[in-house]
Amino acid sequence: MTGTANGPSSGLRRFARPARRPGGTAGSGTADERCELCGEQIGSQHSHMVDLQRRSIACACRACALLFTRPGGRYRTVPDRVCHDPRSPLTSAEWAELQIPVAIAFLFVNSALGRVIASYPSPAGVTECELDLAAWDSLAARHPLLRAPEPDVEAILVVGGAPREARPIETFLVPIDICYSLAGALRLEWHGFDGGAEVRRILEELLEGLRERARTLPAAQAAPAMTGPEA
Repeated sequence: MTGTANGPSSGLRRFARPARRPGGTAGSGTADERCELCGEQIGSQHSHMVDLQRRSIACACRACALLFTRPGGRYRTVPDRVCHDPRSPLTSAEWAELQIPVAIAFLFVNSALGRVIASYPSPAGVTECELDLAAWDSLAARHPLLRAPEPDVEAILVVGGAPREARPIETFLVPIDICYSLAGALRLEWHGFDGGAEVRRILEELLEGLRERARTLPAAQAAPAMTGPEA
């Protein structure tokens, strides 16, 4: 199961077929899938890797996933941690500083470009949006969670950020494949202007799973500002 970018700046833009239920554990594909590196058969529960050259996500067996857990080289294994930071919640006013008027967005460092990419799920798949990097740096300086994701393989997922949304903002550090799995699920189920009941159900299922999995970000894991490959 592979997602491939549409261009050098898209950063894993296409991940059309969900690899798992959005809030679930890594890799819930079919039982006859194979590792895209060695060809070993893998079960429904398996890891994913980011191919940094192709800007794509690939299924991996346990042995191959263990080989690429550290930075350097073409592949990076997607971690499975989910974190939040109740000590420093993101407010609606702060999110508004970024001027991203959508209810769901995710942001990650593209190490090839050396900057943060902001995207959101849409009926057409993942759509990249402009990001004011200075505003992001200011926001990240105030919130350790926003500085913590590993480049290319983890993202900040923000839900409830649209001005018309009455719900409070929820912010999580998540594996990057969750974001593309969610985008794929929403694209397939989207109906009408706002997505419809099934899209809302998928989103609620995602949030329930993330709330259950999320652990408070240790202060020691707050990295330098999430602005590039050194982040």
